[in-house]
Amino acid sequence: MMVQYDERSSSVQEEDGSLVARVRNGDIDALGELYERHQSQVYRTATAITHDERMAEDILQEVFLRVNRYADSFDQTQPFEPWLYRITVNLCYTWTNRAKRWVYTVQDTIERLRAPSRRDPEKVTESREQRALLRRAIDSLPDSHRVVVVLYYLEGLSVNEVAYALGVPEGTVKSRLYYAREKLRKAVTEQEVGVLSEVVYDFT
Repeated sequence: MMVQYDERSSSVQEEDGSLVARVRNGDIDALGELYERHQSQVYRTATAITHDERMAEDILQEVFLRVNRYADSFDQTQPFEPWLYRITVNLCYTWTNRAKRWVYTVQDTIERLRAPSRRDPEKVTESREQRALLRRAIDSLPDSHRVVVVLYYLEGLSVNEVAYALGVPEGTVKSRLYYAREKLRKAVTEQEVGVLSEVVYDFT
């Protein structure tokens, strides 16, 4: 069954698809263009998953080596980014398992969760204790649940795109997001981090 995605800019999809087609034909310049277009999101995701900037840099390079190596397997009828995230996440699992550790950096995730508060000056300032509490709550999530938090909240993927990236059913993504939100809700009360509820309650 073909996975359906939320509509993105058709021009961006076409440009990415065209670049991958050129990569298939051995065009290294096209690979460089893909790297320039997507390196930030790959690096940010890898850093959020591994909590290791050096490892994230290595993963970033390996991701695009794999894009080059497996360009022939890319389905050009589908968006490029979910395929790229799948490669990134799989490599993060491989590298962290190899190192026998799985620690997420949550600073970017926290900023993502807190982003709506910037519209309300009264909610902008949060204490270090509050941020530490939220960080511990996210760190306490199982690996499989933390990764959906990173992809859904930090990277802004839709549920079906996260499902594709992780190779799991959409229902699994929804249940993991629900579990993660419930865990965070219990660990961090609305009174302590009021803006958290604005984000975690918006998913349906």
